[in-house]
Amino acid sequence: MKAVRLKVENNTLNLVLNEEAKPSIGRRDVLVRVRAASLNYRDQAILEDNYPGEVKQVIPVSDGAGEVVAVGDSVTRAKVGDRVSANCWEYWIGGPILPEYFSSSVGFTTDGWLAEYIVLNEAAIVHLPEYLSFTDAAALPCAAVTAWAALNQKTPLSPGQTVLVQGTGGVALFALQIAKMVGARVLAITSSDEKAEKLKELGAEAVVNYTKQPNWEKDILALTGGVGVDKVVDIAGEKTIVKSAASTRIGGNVALVGFAGGSGGGISPVDIMSRALSLNTTTMGTRMDFEALLAAMTAHKMKPVIDRIFPFADYQEAYSRLASGAMVGKIVIEM
Repeated sequence: MKAVRLKVENNTLNLVLNEEAKPSIGRRDVLVRVRAASLNYRDQAILEDNYPGEVKQVIPVSDGAGEVVAVGDSVTRAKVGDRVSANCWEYWIGGPILPEYFSSSVGFTTDGWLAEYIVLNEAAIVHLPEYLSFTDAAALPCAAVTAWAALNQKTPLSPGQTVLVQGTGGVALFALQIAKMVGARVLAITSSDEKAEKLKELGAEAVVNYTKQPNWEKDILALTGGVGVDKVVDIAGEKTIVKSAASTRIGGNVALVGFAGGSGGGISPVDIMSRALSLNTTTMGTRMDFEALLAAMTAHKMKPVIDRIFPFADYQEAYSRLASGAMVGKIVIEM
């Protein structure tokens, strides 16, 4: 099979296209023919040596979808011909995350989706609804599950609540779509008027351009009558966390899901305590989260926002598009 592999060359981690043997399967493994894979911010972060987690010289990319072509002797959760995706943490089915799950991070510590075939333990397998194409489904495992988990931290998102999303990347747009699906009000910040219009098209009630309004937290407070939003999905980390806290109502929740703006921060404990905030992180989610997301999406026939689709041969261009930061939605590589 053709496979892209992370390889250290001259002390730099690079993407190298190889011809490799089709992987063999164990008794509880599933062999999937990959139909599409999708990139996330962290796929670029590892190439820039800016990813805080463990990374091995594996086939990269945690997100993908395809069809089952072989199963191990003891597999009960999948059969040949099934249309599937998989949770990013192979063995995290439900409950709190445990240290041992980090050793089975698809595309980071175990081989991922940027190849013609992938082997997964059956515990990770998620079955796809018929209305989603492989391209649509490939966009979901990291960003959509992260958005779902972030919005349901502490307490489930309820109709009528107000959510703040940041930017036009995968997690932000999924958070917007999920919030609207639930019946919540969505406010947003972004870097350009063009992106603001896209956010409004998707259902954001109001969008603040933070390049024009650097003190955007004041605008968000004004849009909520000075009360603040119920939930924030914070994407950027260092550049946004203080203002995210200031935008949130007393007793509200800030879900930190990324570090696109840097890994510093400097938020004061007083800022958290004075507003009785719940400040949590999310490392994507469980297989049960993924399945709950798919059930909700199916009920509403929600589809992801795809920025651009690249053929496998142009995977380097897909990564360049990711590095540019110009995307609106998900970047998908079709096999």
